[in-house]
Amino acid sequence: MRHNVGVTIPTPRFRLPVLGDVLSIDADKPTQRELEMAAELGPIFERKILGHRLIVVSGADLVAELNDESRFAKFLALPHRKLRALGGDGLFTAFNSEPNWGAAHRILMPGFSREAMRRYHKVMTDVAFELVEHWNTRAGRSIDVTADLNKLTLENMARAGFGYSFDAFVRNDDEFVAAIVRILGYVNRTSNDMPFMRVFRRGDRIRNDRDIAYVHGVVDEVIEKRILDDSRHDDLLDLMLHTPDPETGELLDRVNIRHQVLTFLVAGNETTAGTLAFALYFIATHPDVAAKVRAEVDAQHWSAESVSYEDVSKMRYTRSVVDETLRLWPSAPGYFRKAREDTSLASGRYPMKAGEWAFVLTLGLHRDPVWGADPEQFDPDRFSPERAKSRPAQAYRPFGTGMRGCIGRQFALHESVLTLAELVRAFDFELDEGYELNVQESLTLKPQNMRMKVVPR
Repeated sequence: MRHNVGVTIPTPRFRLPVLGDVLSIDADKPTQRELEMAAELGPIFERKILGHRLIVVSGADLVAELNDESRFAKFLALPHRKLRALGGDGLFTAFNSEPNWGAAHRILMPGFSREAMRRYHKVMTDVAFELVEHWNTRAGRSIDVTADLNKLTLENMARAGFGYSFDAFVRNDDEFVAAIVRILGYVNRTSNDMPFMRVFRRGDRIRNDRDIAYVHGVVDEVIEKRILDDSRHDDLLDLMLHTPDPETGELLDRVNIRHQVLTFLVAGNETTAGTLAFALYFIATHPDVAAKVRAEVDAQHWSAESVSYEDVSKMRYTRSVVDETLRLWPSAPGYFRKAREDTSLASGRYPMKAGEWAFVLTLGLHRDPVWGADPEQFDPDRFSPERAKSRPAQAYRPFGTGMRGCIGRQFALHESVLTLAELVRAFDFELDEGYELNVQESLTLKPQNMRMKVVPR
């Protein structure tokens, strides 16, 4: 991104010769650091690390331009390129030019239809009930709720998408989730490393390679088990194994299926678990919000101890709690966009050459002035129909944008609202005394070391 003479993009203070803005790096919390910088420098600013240039954009008007699919496309920046060691040409980490991305997208779209979501609902209610039972055995004790929510979302995705269970609430073996968390953390920590740091990270790199090999082996076992099964299943894995691409007539290859399964297990697990954990934090710290959610949940028609598929969409306030949670702490804190051809932002103020790119800081976008004078406050009523109509749609992008946005958005939202309803119906939540929200980054966001007491209602 280049700019006209006389138009200066703000930069961090204390830029050093050659090294650039290395003093602005926070390897543990990179996007939260950029949120602080956006508050100081404004809706667009520039960082340089060893000559590598990064433009960070958070203003709603500028983001609306970057989201224009006719002018900009998804860009696979360094963190996501490093993640290709795990997910290859899966939906999230594929380059735009790789044909398997488009083929998988076309093949998998029916897997997120209304009919498919009805099938997944039964799985989600079963898994939510297992978590409720698990917490009932620990009532009154301090629980690592984020870890247990990771188990829930992993089970939902594995069972609904691939007919496989990790038996997460029965076994004490959390190695698969732990390996995923370590891989994401490694990518997050090393994306801004200086070249000399690679010497000191040799042990981490060996562990990361071992984690990737382990996770690949687990997923290959899931696929192999299905191939040996003569029966057919109405799920994502069956679609990938047996459905030809409607454009080419070809099936996905075995390695790409592994990449797609991993994409769903990683993205569907980490992101929704974080969203639910943040939502429980806000419910525990906002008694008025908790009371409204409980009243709405209790008013539903519960059959066989579970809410129906149709009733999930009727819980509009609970959905607003999920939406507001994703506004303040979106699971994916940002995404990258590159220019398809020579263009500019802000009516020619910031010219961009074809191929140049910028980072949309969703954390900052969701705190833009269009959200009002109190964007740091948790207020689900922001998503009432009246208030939602008063702001631009492009100001809210927790699932990315365009064709490369999250294909599993409806799955994640249904899972979040249903699970939150089941948990709030069963329990009151009390944060451990003295806990203050500490947000962990490992490409996704989640509360760190958050423990709660769950008290049966």
